[in-house]
Amino acid sequence: MTNNAIGVALLGSTGLVGSHFLANLLAHTSISHVDTISRRTPHAPAAGSTPNPKLITIIEKDTSRWASRISQLSPPPTIFFSGLGTTRSQAGSLENQYKLELDTNIECAKAARDAGAKVYVLVSSGSASSSSMLPYLKLKGQIEDAAKELGFERTIFLRPGVITGQRGQSRPFEAVARFVASSAGKLHSSLKDGWAQDADDIANAGIIAGLKSLAGEAPAGSEKVWIIEQGDIARLIREG
Repeated sequence: MTNNAIGVALLGSTGLVGSHFLANLLAHTSISHVDTISRRTPHAPAAGSTPNPKLITIIEKDTSRWASRISQLSPPPTIFFSGLGTTRSQAGSLENQYKLELDTNIECAKAARDAGAKVYVLVSSGSASSSSMLPYLKLKGQIEDAAKELGFERTIFLRPGVITGQRGQSRPFEAVARFVASSAGKLHSSLKDGWAQDADDIANAGIIAGLKSLAGEAPAGSEKVWIIEQGDIARLIREG
């Protein structure tokens, strides 16, 4: 794996997986700096009593301006991470959900690619498919299809199942799933790993995969597009 300091940009830093991306990227010795862009200030671990010097935060409430802000980053990112996502209820409509998850994700990824980013790491979903009959999985599949068309040197899709962790907003189904996943995991990790993943594990797997891909260490056959399924996330962390 490369030992050179690497600059990254992160979208979705205020979300569940994104906040873990941020914390782990800031703590990683191979990462020189982290640029984030969001509508509100992300929570980031401080370096002692002062803000973390590796973090550059851009607050922009107008998401239509995010891509242009990314194109102006200096130095440009080498890896572009995105944990950006929402729900239909939070967005207000399926149209608004598409606007944020599909349009904003792809516009920002394109800006990062044009600025010089070589690797794109995207949090998608298990069973994502543009031909799915389920709107959420169809949306995730369409995002993946559009991401492939961008032509990054290397693209990574993380496909978790139920994401466990503490959200700021209440999602009753996920609360039940977290309890079941936690109980199953205490019995044996294999009872959980195939269908539910901790947000921190997802973020760590994405960072490991991004750095491996940048160093030319992606698995054979996955050099261009590496899809990391639910069961692969824990395995990737164990293997490092």
